[in-house]
Amino acid sequence: MLYLVPTPIGNLEDITLRAIRVLKEVQIILAEDTRTSKKLMNHYEIETPLRSYHAHNEHKILDQIVDQLAAGQDFALITDAGSPAISDPGFLLVRACVEAGIKIEALPGATAFVPALTASGIPSDKFYFEGFLPHKKGRQTRLIYLSQLPTTFILYESPHRLVKALTQLAEFCGADRKACVCREITKLHEEIKTDSLSDLILHFKDKKIKGEIVIVVSGLTN
Repeated sequence: MLYLVPTPIGNLEDITLRAIRVLKEVQIILAEDTRTSKKLMNHYEIETPLRSYHAHNEHKILDQIVDQLAAGQDFALITDAGSPAISDPGFLLVRACVEAGIKIEALPGATAFVPALTASGIPSDKFYFEGFLPHKKGRQTRLIYLSQLPTTFILYESPHRLVKALTQLAEFCGADRKACVCREITKLHEEIKTDSLSDLILHFKDKKIKGEIVIVVSGLTN
């Protein structure tokens, strides 16, 4: 069995009782960064061994993990924060397990874009999740596509690229398009700011920005 276990995106209390139980019962926990995950393990007194599984080694160790799972071991896959395979490693392993007939169990839990969307005040009945935009090649193509969507769309962004992303969104979507920037979700300095793209640029351009960023942008209206 491979368990996909969401972990807190900030506040350590945002983990389910079931997730804690599973992490204690499996033989191995595959972790994106074992140093980061060790803090969570120590907090909940989870002594299960951690093994590195991240974007730089997943191709190399994929077959070995599938073989161990097929032999009867139970593994849990976690990322540094949030749900595995959502803009994080996980898809390749899940696909390999599905093809090998290994059972997958995905636990519900923390992910950054859901609280950002629901707290934004921007329509949430239909939405498109883009994740991270390409840094260079293909970025403009994606921005053009997103700007024409009639539904809300959601991006992930790093702190040092936030103002650049907002500026480009204003260029392609229009400066008056309503959007929301959510950062440090569930943490002490959480900030959720909904305004026009032009006003969001003014708000953040001179700030020292920290934390993971979610940008929620309203869809094109006629």
